[in-house]
Amino acid sequence: MIKIVLNGCSGKMGKIITECATNFKGVEIVGGIDRFSGQHSYPVYATPQDLDIDYDVLLDFSRADALSGLLELTEKTNKPLVICSTGFSDEQLALIDTKSKTLPLFRSANMSLGINLINSLLRKVTPLLYGNYDIEIIEKHHNQKVDAPSGTAILLADTIKDSIKDETKYVYGREGSSKREENEIGIHAVRGGSIVGDHDVIFAGTGEVIELTHKAISREVFAIGALKACEYMATVTNPGLYNMDNVIGIEK
Repeated sequence: MIKIVLNGCSGKMGKIITECATNFKGVEIVGGIDRFSGQHSYPVYATPQDLDIDYDVLLDFSRADALSGLLELTEKTNKPLVICSTGFSDEQLALIDTKSKTLPLFRSANMSLGINLINSLLRKVTPLLYGNYDIEIIEKHHNQKVDAPSGTAILLADTIKDSIKDETKYVYGREGSSKREENEIGIHAVRGGSIVGDHDVIFAGTGEVIELTHKAISREVFAIGALKACEYMATVTNPGLYNMDNVIGIEK
C-alpha cells in the first residue's frame, strides 16, 4: 500500500482526490496538510513542519506559495514529491529544477491524460505546420482561478515553441492596431462561471483551420492523474524531475 500525504487536502481538488483515492486499491491517504482542518478520515497538519507520520509520497495540489515548505520537508524525508500546483514564478521553477538534481520530484502543469497526449502530438505536428499556419492558444477556466494564463496553456505553448527552430514570441491577449507577426504564438485567457478547464490550440492557415481541443468536464480527471503520478513516483529511486510523460510512457 502506497501511503500518501496530501497537501491542500481541504481545498476543492484535495477533497476530490481524497474521494477518488478510495477507489485506488494500491494507495491510501494517511495524512493531510492544510491550515483548514475540515472533516477527514486522516489526521491533518497545519504546516509541513508539523507532519510527524511516515509516508511514501507527498502530493501537492494547492498553491505556488506552498513550494518552499514542501521542498524543505522533502529534503528532510527524501521521499518523492508530486507537484500538481500551478502559477509558479520563474524563480520557483528554477528552484524545482535545481532541487531535482538531488531529490525525486514530479511536476506537471496538467494531470489529465488527454492534455498530455495532445502535448505529445504538438511535438510532432508543429514542425510540419509552422510557417504556413498561425498558432493561437485559448484557455478557459472558472472565475476563481488565480493564475492567468493557465499553467496548461504555458505547457502547450512551451512545447510548440521548443518544436520550432525559428525564434518565436508569446503574445498575451491582443490589442492595438498592428498586424499579427508571423513568429507570434498567441495565448488568450478567459475566466468565468464554473468552467473546469478548456484548452484550444488553433493552427490557422489559408483556406483551412486545424484545432486541437480538450475540455475537462470534471475535476476528477485531474485527481485520477495525480494518484497515478503517486503510484509511479513510489517506484522511483533516483533523483530527477519527472512528469506525466513518464507516467503514461510517452517518449519525447
